Amino acid sequence: MVILTISITSIEMEGETTKYAADISSVKEAYDRIKSLVHRTPVLSSTSLDDISGRKLYFKCENFQKSGAFKFRGACNAVLSLTDEEASKGVTTHSSGNHAAALSLAAKIRGIPAFIVVPKSAPSCKVENIKRYDGNVNLAEDNMQSREEVMNKVRQETSAIYIPSSNDGRIMSGQGTISLEFLEQIPQIDTLVVPISGGGMIAGIAIAAKAINPAIRILAAEPKGADDAAQSKAAGRIIKLQEINTIADGLRAFLGDHTWPVVRDLVDDIITVEDFEIIKAMKLCFKILKIVIEPSGAIGLAAVLSETFQKNPAWKDCKHIGIVVSGGNVDMDVFWESLNK
Repeated sequence: MVILTISITSIEMEGETTKYAADISSVKEAYDRIKSLVHRTPVLSSTSLDDISGRKLYFKCENFQKSGAFKFRGACNAVLSLTDEEASKGVTTHSSGNHAAALSLAAKIRGIPAFIVVPKSAPSCKVENIKRYDGNVNLAEDNMQSREEVMNKVRQETSAIYIPSSNDGRIMSGQGTISLEFLEQIPQIDTLVVPISGGGMIAGIAIAAKAINPAIRILAAEPKGADDAAQSKAAGRIIKLQEINTIADGLRAFLGDHTWPVVRDLVDDIITVEDFEIIKAMKLCFKILKIVIEPSGAIGLAAVLSETFQKNPAWKDCKHIGIVVSGGNVDMDVFWESLNK
């Protein structure tokens, strides 16, 4: 693999040097660490979707990743980065599902326990994944305060090492390996569209992609019912919402102090879409690409097909667009029930 090593790990802002929690070196180190364990996920394309969008679209299918989502890359890198002493205590996190399952699998591979806190509203398919990978499930109420309180109790009882879902350099570096693969598979990509929530994936992807190709555009896709990143970008500081309402259960987290600087500096724009646009994109992926993806994974296509993107002259030169399909963990019981209705 040939990777350019242009350094963008620090930038000058108002006379001060700001460093990120990850860089191209840490991303490449992560890839060397995890490449024997993660899937090199395929890239799909469709002339039908190209015609609908008026662009060439390339779909990086992380729904085919182990545990069903991109999260395994970061979780695997974080767990394998622990010292033997740290690992012996086990790991813990709170998550709506995908990071929890990924961390459980990574811990199982290393042979250590994982103590997982999930909200009661987490999709059953994601909770089943956690249990399948031998994660110890602890339920919390459907708010961040309860999740953190339950996790802190677990940490006190077990001394387990906390592995955040996004706001961590090891996580960012692991997720950044998506860029290394994607831009090697499709070098002509000029724009990447990436779901945004806690920011770990888009931060890692942006750092690596801009190091490989400084001219590449990085666009985030976010639900309008959980548009804290868009509001943060507009305000120039982290905004946390009082209320979140979106079908995309994997996109309800907030930016952190490690992910926000990268989003602030390297993400070119954030496109927000309505839930009905996400559902429409899910249907297109099912009907045309023949893949099942969760709402969070469909939001990139929804963003590219949105009027916000299509009618914005700033993006008229985006001809070869890489879309990260972040996950495929759909609650199939709910899915089939909806079909029966």
